[in-house]
Order: sequence, then C-alpha cells, then structure tokens
Amino acid sequence: MAFIDIGAQRRRLGSAIDEAVGRVLTHCQFVSGPEVTKLETELAAYTGAKHVISCASGTDALLMVLLAQGVGPGDAVFCPSFTFCATGEAAALTGASPLFVDVDPVTFNMDAGSLKRGIATAKRLGLTPKAIIPVDLFGQPADHDAIAAVAAAEGLFVLDDAAQGFGATYQGKRIGTLALATATSFFPAKPLGCYGDGGAIFTDDDALAERLRSIRVHGQGSDKYDNVRLGLTGRLDTIQAAVLLEKLKIFDDEIAARNKVAERYAQSLGNLVTVPRVAEGNHSIWACYTIRLPNGTDRDGFAASLKAQGVPSAVYYVKSMHMQTAYANYPVADGGLPVCEELSADVISLPVHAYLDAATQDRVIAAVRDALA
Repeated sequence: MAFIDIGAQRRRLGSAIDEAVGRVLTHCQFVSGPEVTKLETELAAYTGAKHVISCASGTDALLMVLLAQGVGPGDAVFCPSFTFCATGEAAALTGASPLFVDVDPVTFNMDAGSLKRGIATAKRLGLTPKAIIPVDLFGQPADHDAIAAVAAAEGLFVLDDAAQGFGATYQGKRIGTLALATATSFFPAKPLGCYGDGGAIFTDDDALAERLRSIRVHGQGSDKYDNVRLGLTGRLDTIQAAVLLEKLKIFDDEIAARNKVAERYAQSLGNLVTVPRVAEGNHSIWACYTIRLPNGTDRDGFAASLKAQGVPSAVYYVKSMHMQTAYANYPVADGGLPVCEELSADVISLPVHAYLDAATQDRVIAAVRDALA
C-alpha cells in the first residue's frame, strides 16, 4: 500500500504526460518556455488571482515574497511552530527573526490569540513586527479573517503559506486571493505536484508582482546585466510546467476523491481517535489525514502495528519548529506553545490520496482498530 500513490495518478494520465514532456523536448525551451506562461495563466484563472509568478519551489516562493517586501534584520515574522520548517526558514534566511506562535488544537492552524501575544513579545524584545505567515496545514485553510484583522490592526502584511492548501476554499473563496501574497509548493507529494521541485506565488498587487519577477531572475532590471536588487535563481523549469498543466486538468476530480476518503475515515474512526474537523464554511484538500491518538497511546507501537498489517503511516511533525536545533534560539510567543508540543507528541497521519479505493480504505480502518484494541 502506498502512503501517497503517485504511480496510480501517473497511470491515469498515461500518454498525456509523455506527450506534454515530448513537446518540451521538441522545442527545447527548457527555461521559461511557453508552458510556463500557459501554466501561470491557467493558475490565475483557477484561483482568481491577478498575478501568478511560478518559481522553483515552495520555499523559494516564501523567500521571494519576504525579499520583495524588504523583510530583514531586526524584523519579526510570525509563524506557527507546528508546520514544516520552510515556513520559519524563509524568514530566517532574510536575516529576520521568525517568532513562533501556537496553533488551534482542532484545526492545527495558527491561533489568533497566540499571534497577538507573539506581537507583544516581539515589541518587548525590540523587534519590529513585519509579517504574518499563516499555514493552511494539511490542506485546511487557516483562520484568514481573524489573522487579517490582527494584521490590519498592527500594520503587518500577510503571506499565506499554502504549500499544503492549494485548491482548498475559505468561506467560498479559493486559496490564492486571501492575503497580500500566497505561496504554494508543487513538490511531488502535494495534491498538485510536479515531477521535481516547483512552486508559485499568487498576488493581486501589481508592484509586488513586478518585484517578484525581478527577484526570480537574480534581481534583474530592464537590462539583463543591470540587476537592480538582490535576487536568486527561482524559475520553474518548463518540463515541470508541462507536467502541472496535465495534472491541473484532473485536479478538482482528485480533490473530490480525497474528500470522500476523508469522510469515510471520519465516519469509521471518529469514535476511536480524534479525527480532523474542517471549520464551517471551509473545504480541505486533505493533503494529509492527521489524527490525534488517545491519551497514553504508544504512538511508535501504533505505527509499528499498522506497518505489520501493511499500512504505512507518517508523523508530521515529531518536533515543532521551536523544538528543533536550528530554531531553538528564536523567540516564541509569551505563554509558550503548549498545543504545538501536544500535537507533536500525539498526531499521526494515515494514507490519503485520490486513488485509495474502498477496499484499501477498509484495510486502513481495520488496521487502526486493531492497533488500538
């Protein structure tokens, strides 16, 4: 059993992928080829965003926005600690200080109350509050209205980390238009993933989009050899764009299939474990299906039992960011991050993807029941 079955998707797409890649091999425009422009146009249409700037990875997407916004030493960038390290890493790479805040125990997303305490912490430490990076964790949108209200009150900008949430909707709006900028990842394991690294940035801000396109190519100005700002090599290559164009055609169908799997898990396991719940008015893409085990459960033993029955699992994240060596010296919001630490101790993710048939779902459900018996 595959935890994420990229092979099944590959078989469904069949010759379409081969033909798309073949067209790139024929025209040989491997960097900034026509497929890149077409992908950006189609992603803009999908999300409703005015500008889409494709890039080399989700991490580059985050970093590019922070660079474009002038974030640097002395600034505080507020991040949830219970997330993948790229969220805080991008802030640290600018020289700014990631300041970690707690998350909600139900949605696992940034807690607005802890965010407010984090802003007070930053001011007490002499840091300048600059940006907020909420994460649409495991496919569920963050509490964007509450976060936007805090940002507006404090004069901060919001960068939505939608590396796991692209395709989800928040109060009827697709992820990509809920903040000054939205960053996503097309890593192969994502619901919309390419066959290597890739990412994109979404914004309605014309000036920001112009800066981002410059930063994507070494900070280039109107002249190739007159770089007007610091930048990086952040381009998405044409072959990855070609792959994504084909996958985008079946993306909504795959999201619907993921939701059916999640609904079945919730119905079958809700009386045994704490199953994830989506906030009212939102829709998740279920990038991960992450449960909380009952108090006192041996998580390693539980995972071993699943493995013995042929069912893979994964733990995201064994250590929240503030517990990791590279980030242990960065500040945390006053009051600490108890929910992040609890989640790191008791969550585990089950297989979820668009090609998980009913019989395989039954195997997963039975294995969970057996492991807890």
